[in-house]
Amino acid sequence: METQGTNLFIVDDNRLMVTELKHYLQNRFGVSLNISTFDDGESCLEKVDKETNIVILDYFMDGKNGLDILKSIKTINPKTEVIMFSCNEDTAVAIETFRAGAKDYIVKGVGSWKKLIKIINYIITEPIRLMVREFGVTKYTAIFLLTFILMGIVVFFVLHAMGWDWLGQH
Repeated sequence: METQGTNLFIVDDNRLMVTELKHYLQNRFGVSLNISTFDDGESCLEKVDKETNIVILDYFMDGKNGLDILKSIKTINPKTEVIMFSCNEDTAVAIETFRAGAKDYIVKGVGSWKKLIKIINYIITEPIRLMVREFGVTKYTAIFLLTFILMGIVVFFVLHAMGWDWLGQH
């Protein structure tokens, strides 16, 4: 059984930028991110489901613009965190995307990839912050507990897949 990482989509019609960004994110996060790339919003929408965690979405693309794609993503899975990543510096556009459910709006340029890393890391580590806030445990205790719980789930499914039942019969 394979443990599932965070599913992240990059949607942009600039292939070179997408390839470089994917490589950058893989170097930073390793196997904890399952990265899929798309040249347009329509092909992305075909793959968005309840398992889609994060989408990095360009605003200006051929076909539907990023705002329309964002709205469709949120209709399919309201829990998907969408980060708008655009050359458009228009504040009104940014506000529109926030109203439609964007997690953040980053203008492409110097330092923008570091901002993306910071936001993605924030999204990924939310369960730890939640445990610290709700249960008053330390960050390290929360990490230990989440790891312990995750390992228990993995063991359960592996044993279940092997045909082991809970009454001790094989």
